[in-house]
Amino acid sequence: MKRRSFIKAAAASTVLPVSLNGMGLKSFQESALLTALGKRSSNGKVLVLVQLNGGNDGLNTIIPLDQYSKLTKARSNVIMDETKVIKTWVDKVGLHPGLAALNNKLFAAKKMSIVQSVGYPQPNFSHFRSTDIWMSASDSNTVVTTGWMGRYLDKQYSGFPTGYPNANMPDPLAIQIGPLVSLNFMGSNTNMGMAITDPSTFYNLVDNNAGSVPSTPAGDELAYIRLLAQQTNKYATVIKAAAAKGSNKSTLYPSGTRMNLGEQLKIVAKLISGGLKTPVYMVSLGGFDTHSAQVDSTDTTKGSHADLMTHLSQSIAAFQDDLELLGVSDKVAGMTFSEFGRRVQSNASVGTDHGAAAPLMVFGDGVQPGVIGNNPSIPTTTTVNDNVPMQFDFRQVYASVLKDWFELSSVEVKSILGADFNTLPIFKNNSASIEDFADFMTQISISNVYPNPAVDHSIVQFRTDGGGKLKLRLFDPLGNLVQEYFDEDFSVGTHEYKLDLRGLKPGNYILQLRSNVKSETQVLQKL
Repeated sequence: MKRRSFIKAAAASTVLPVSLNGMGLKSFQESALLTALGKRSSNGKVLVLVQLNGGNDGLNTIIPLDQYSKLTKARSNVIMDETKVIKTWVDKVGLHPGLAALNNKLFAAKKMSIVQSVGYPQPNFSHFRSTDIWMSASDSNTVVTTGWMGRYLDKQYSGFPTGYPNANMPDPLAIQIGPLVSLNFMGSNTNMGMAITDPSTFYNLVDNNAGSVPSTPAGDELAYIRLLAQQTNKYATVIKAAAAKGSNKSTLYPSGTRMNLGEQLKIVAKLISGGLKTPVYMVSLGGFDTHSAQVDSTDTTKGSHADLMTHLSQSIAAFQDDLELLGVSDKVAGMTFSEFGRRVQSNASVGTDHGAAAPLMVFGDGVQPGVIGNNPSIPTTTTVNDNVPMQFDFRQVYASVLKDWFELSSVEVKSILGADFNTLPIFKNNSASIEDFADFMTQISISNVYPNPAVDHSIVQFRTDGGGKLKLRLFDPLGNLVQEYFDEDFSVGTHEYKLDLRGLKPGNYILQLRSNVKSETQVLQKL
């Protein structure tokens, strides 16, 4: 391939490289969703995605106080004394003591929403596959190679990058801080950027310095690529200008670079304050794959997970403080997510293994404060396979972000996510309050399951106050569907259904009653 042909092909599939304060920046280019976000965000709304890499232990993060005795039995070697847990203004919901700064600055200040037990049907326990599912917003059994923010690129912007940046949108529409290219921003045919991890890249670009290269033919080609990038990288210029114009006013950012989430968020705050119109940022914090030594065996309030909680808490609290001091907090919302949670039962290595659902946090001035959903129900006797069952599909959170924060239409949201997903009252723009939603969620309930434990049969009693279509399904501890008992309309009132358990292996199962909005679960033990 000729040199200039190679450069042209590479430019179509790479991220323009910049770095700031020693952190790599990936400046993602146009996609249909991101363009829609930019157009809808004329008021300057910004979303910051905080990825917790490795699978966060939700039961050691947002702690169900009404399940504490069962948790103590299930994870005796990792659970902390209940007196150490931060009690919150929401009944029966506690926080890990490492989240003190987050609680003080956001949750207690009524600027944070917790969504309980977020996951997806038929969970996958591979880090890579589950991350892909979250990034692509796909079903568990469907492989999608495009990201939920990039899949309409080819159809709507086939001529890109010609004509961009322009007067209407001179800035990059998404910036990821870090070395990895996220599937979130993949188009249908090509990756829209390249990841540059060298901390000196930003300064090389803005100073028109190509950097040193070897005196070889390959070195000449590398120098040519770098020089061309410097000459054409308009986004590096606007990012530099925003960084020069912006500032940081908070003194709360955690020191040290061990996990450096604080530094990443510090850069985001600086760019936002500098006037960059970029509506989407992505940062990350690793280390959550806590199979062993999750806690200090002599003090379970300390250890690797506690360090992560503290760093996450201090970083987000400092970021919020910075935004408030800079006068831009009203236009920024943040969201944490992880590829999965951890198992209910701890392991012999003083850790926890890959699990299913986990809580998710959304923060900012535009968020409705409180807890959405119920505390997870913990079995009285657990096995190594027991998981926290899903209450809410993660795509309901995505739908809420798109519709209530970025103000897309329901039709647009469906086209992005591939199906209709009911929104949750996460943002103030949602027509329902958290209290209204909680009342609505009580319209279906499982009142009794007997006998439990059971041998061959059990009877479930349930109630619906609204009537309509209900599903009753049974899942194994790993979240796999075992049996669908019914999917039909029910009248208002109390009903009974006989469950056939013959042929099932002994163990704990999750019985799920689901309406079009809410799911109610209860543990059923098969003898």
